[in-house]
Amino acid sequence: MSSSDNRKLMDHVQQVLRVKHYAISTEKTYCDWIRQYIKFHKMQNKNELAVQPELKVEEFLSYLATQRNVAISTQNQAMNALVFLYKQVLNAPLEYKVDAIRSTKERKIPVVLTQDEVKQVITLLEGVPQLFVKLLYGSGLRISEASRLRVQDVDYDFKQITVRSGKGNKDRVTTFSAQLMPSLKSHLQRVKLIHDEDLKAGYGSVYLPYALSRKYKNADKEWGWQYVFPSRSIAVDPRSGIQRRHHIDHSVINKAIKLVVKRLGIAKRVSSHTFRHSFATHLLQRGTDIRTIQALLGHSELETTMIYTHVLNQGGEGVVSPLDDLGL
Repeated sequence: MSSSDNRKLMDHVQQVLRVKHYAISTEKTYCDWIRQYIKFHKMQNKNELAVQPELKVEEFLSYLATQRNVAISTQNQAMNALVFLYKQVLNAPLEYKVDAIRSTKERKIPVVLTQDEVKQVITLLEGVPQLFVKLLYGSGLRISEASRLRVQDVDYDFKQITVRSGKGNKDRVTTFSAQLMPSLKSHLQRVKLIHDEDLKAGYGSVYLPYALSRKYKNADKEWGWQYVFPSRSIAVDPRSGIQRRHHIDHSVINKAIKLVVKRLGIAKRVSSHTFRHSFATHLLQRGTDIRTIQALLGHSELETTMIYTHVLNQGGEGVVSPLDDLGL
């Protein structure tokens, strides 16, 4: 496909994604898969996309499984991107079943910290990273959900947090630690001062989803819509071109976690997502119902949440080694 045709197609894909309010991270992921799909089949023009599309998709997905050995979730992600391309962009949904070779790479058991390890990491963290990680662990949030959290989504009275447009573009409610309330309120007082200064300087607007900025005039400058964890500086919005203060960069949190874990000598691959895994596992240890945990995490399928039961089956299905009975 010529560079001009490819550019036009990707511009169209991007436009449809934005009209349908997909997250910018999903936009980047879907566009990347579509580019890889076109490159894999060495398509010369847009018309080639319509020639035996099911076979083309099948071959590409099989290649991902057999040659690149991707995980099941990665192969599914690629499939979702291509289904979106044909159904939403080209208005030519796939008519026949795509019978690709499925990936056999099993889902890995997640890395989980003990409660003592979580405490050690949080204790060594400082400032915003510490508060952020407390929220990840205390509410089971993904890093993207915590970074996009708005002031109005924290309910102190009901001790809950509303996650807007989480994975799968779904809203959900999760728990909010009472212990976190004083420090979060203190943090938001400082954020409010920054917001007030931004307003005085002619800024202070924030990105609003679903064209709410057009529907509700000046809502983008209201305090309730501001990010709980704003960026340190004002930057150009990649979609609108407007100068505004975005949410905190994920690298700030991940770097802080990495440094502390290294200092502590914890021999585990710890990331921001580890605290979400730890949240779920520790709730299971406490005896919380698995379906309740599923709802708090926002999992569509119970099978996804069940992975945490494997974490608890330590020592091989929870069996105690006979060596421990010898008392040596």
